[in-house]
Amino acid sequence: MEMITGNRKVVLIGTGMVGMSYAYALLNQNACDELVLVDIDQKRAEGEAMDLNHGLAFSGSNMKIYAGGYTDCRDADLVVICAGVAQKPGESRLDLLQRNAEVFRSIVSPVTESGFNGIFLVATNPVDIMTRITCTLSGFNPRRVLGTGTALDTARLRYLLGEYFSVDPRNMHAYVIGEHGDSEFVPWSQAMLATKPVLQICEESGGRFCAGDMEDISEQVRSAAQKIIEAKRATYYGIGMAMVRITRAVFGDENSVLTVSAMVRGEYGQNDVFAGVPCIVNRNGVRRILTLSLTEEEMEKFNRSCDTLRKGYDALSL
Repeated sequence: MEMITGNRKVVLIGTGMVGMSYAYALLNQNACDELVLVDIDQKRAEGEAMDLNHGLAFSGSNMKIYAGGYTDCRDADLVVICAGVAQKPGESRLDLLQRNAEVFRSIVSPVTESGFNGIFLVATNPVDIMTRITCTLSGFNPRRVLGTGTALDTARLRYLLGEYFSVDPRNMHAYVIGEHGDSEFVPWSQAMLATKPVLQICEESGGRFCAGDMEDISEQVRSAAQKIIEAKRATYYGIGMAMVRITRAVFGDENSVLTVSAMVRGEYGQNDVFAGVPCIVNRNGVRRILTLSLTEEEMEKFNRSCDTLRKGYDALSL
C-alpha cells in the first residue's frame, strides 16, 4: 500500500555489487518509479540499466530505469551512495576510510550543486563515518542523512534468535547498536520475545535456553560479514535488501523503527557522532532516535563504540 503518490525517484551512485543488488531488489519489490544509475564508469551504468530494463517485462512494475549523471539528482527524492573502494579480506572497515573519503568528496559536491533537496542514504563502509562525511560535505540537516548502520546486523540477529527460540524472527525484538563494525553490540537487557525479556526466558527455561548462548549469537552476528567475505569475497544481497527496506520506510512515510546510522544529538549522552541506533524513519528521514533503557555496562559499550567512530572521523583529513 503506497501512501505517497507521484514520482518516487532514486538516484543510485555506484553500480558495483551492492548498488546493483539494491537496484535489483528495488525492481523486484517495485519500490520506486524512477531509478537513475550513476557511475564513474558510464558504460557500466548503461549496461546495468539495459540489463535491468530487460527484466522489467517480467516484474509487474513499470519503473523507468536509465543511466544518468549528477544533474539528475536535482529532483530526486533519494540519493543512495554505494560508491567506494571495496574492503579487502582481513582489512578492517576503518582501513578503508581515507580511500573512501576521497571518493565521497568527488560525489557529494556535484550532488548538492545539482539542487538536490531530498534524503541521502549511504551504504559505503565504514558506513557510520561515511554517513557523517556525507553530512559534513553536504551541509544537510543531519536528519536527512542516514546510513544503513546496523539494520542488516539487526536482521541477522533476529533471524538467529528466531532459529534459537523456534519463533518467527518478526516476533523477536532485539537490536544491534553502535558502530557497524567490531565495536557493535547487542543490549541484551532490551531483547524480547514478544514482550518477554529473552534473559528471563533463559533463566526460567531450566537450562534449555542459556544466557551464554546469547553471547555466541552476538559473536555470530559480528563476524558474519568477514565470514561471507572469506567465502565469496564480498557481501551484497543482504545489504541490498536492507537498503530497500529503508527506502520503503521513507517512500511509504512509515514511521518504522530501523537501526540506521543517524547523528546522535544528546541521546545516550552522546553528541555529533553517527552510529547505528533505533530510529523512527519516515518521508523526512530520521524523525527521531529512540533511546533504549541501557544498563550501565551497555552504556559503556555504546560510549566505547562512539569513541571508536569519533577517532576514525577525527583522523581524517577532509
